[in-house]
Amino acid sequence: MDEIPHAWPPAEDPRPAQTIPMFPLQGVFLLPRQVLPLHVFEPRYRQMIDDVLDGQGRLALGTILEGELAAQQDPGAMPPRVLHVGGVGEIARHEKTPDGRYFIWLFGLGRFDLEEAPSDRLYRRVTVRPLEETAMSDKSAAKLTPALRDALNSRSDSPLELPDEVPPELLADALAQKLQLPQSAMEPIFAEPDIRKRVRMTLEAHESFPPPDLDE
Repeated sequence: MDEIPHAWPPAEDPRPAQTIPMFPLQGVFLLPRQVLPLHVFEPRYRQMIDDVLDGQGRLALGTILEGELAAQQDPGAMPPRVLHVGGVGEIARHEKTPDGRYFIWLFGLGRFDLEEAPSDRLYRRVTVRPLEETAMSDKSAAKLTPALRDALNSRSDSPLELPDEVPPELLADALAQKLQLPQSAMEPIFAEPDIRKRVRMTLEAHESFPPPDLDE
């Protein structure tokens, strides 16, 4: 016999949700606290930026899954699927050209679960909820933080002067940004909700994808 639930109907998802525009791009990930420069030129996304700037200035960056764009050759194809976790960002700065194009600088606010939502505009919209993450223990953080700092320094031209209080998840995101991984390697790292696992995966990727030898 199945276990009787404690309550019915099941409790709703407690995470705050909002519906915002989505900018889908292949091979691009918006990491927390990253500043991502983007050139917006397609009419539907120019409309999106117009609307976003008239509102709260936020949009979701959805990473188009590998192989999805090739399927778009079929006129009846559905819009390309995106990774279920995306970055939500706020436009920190923008410049509009005389012909209506935009140059924007998007500041990453965090990882969010994405769910497609109806849209009456030219662009797509998604309902977003903060990713439910599993925090690291103090013991794991103390063990992995030195490895993250060493990896970051090895990828930098000069030693980094980072405050001691920078949490390991932000160090891992900074390292992932420097690695410039192929999309297939970055997708599982970006979408991993367990911070300890995400940190370990990032360090493993650091070992698997060594930096180019600048002396060659």
